[in-house]
Amino acid sequence: QVQLVESGGGLVQPGGSLRLSCAASGFRFSNYNMNWYRQAPGKERELVAFISGFGSSTRYADSVKGRFTISRDNVKNTIYLQMNSLKPEDTAVYLCNANPAYGSGDSRVYWGQGTQVTVSS
Repeated sequence: QVQLVESGGGLVQPGGSLRLSCAASGFRFSNYNMNWYRQAPGKERELVAFISGFGSSTRYADSVKGRFTISRDNVKNTIYLQMNSLKPEDTAVYLCNANPAYGSGDSRVYWGQGTQVTVSS
């Protein structure tokens, strides 16, 4: 019954903003570090942003630093990706990923199916 369900993708003009959500269920959410990945046609899957179990640590790909912000709500079991100043090169399927933190007692890795983000005039 484990699920990661992304939402919030769509079509946006360059310079616009989107907020992606990933709703998690079926596992102890706070025991997991969370990541946003993206994959565009002809490109390797890219790690966009990372957040630790309680949100104390975050990391971003150089290509999105200063424009994207990852956050999490451990009451709602949801992570977010606020994307500002979007560029056409941000066009991709964005995927949510969960990895167990050290000492969590869990070992499984989970993936969502992705949500499409298209940045175009």
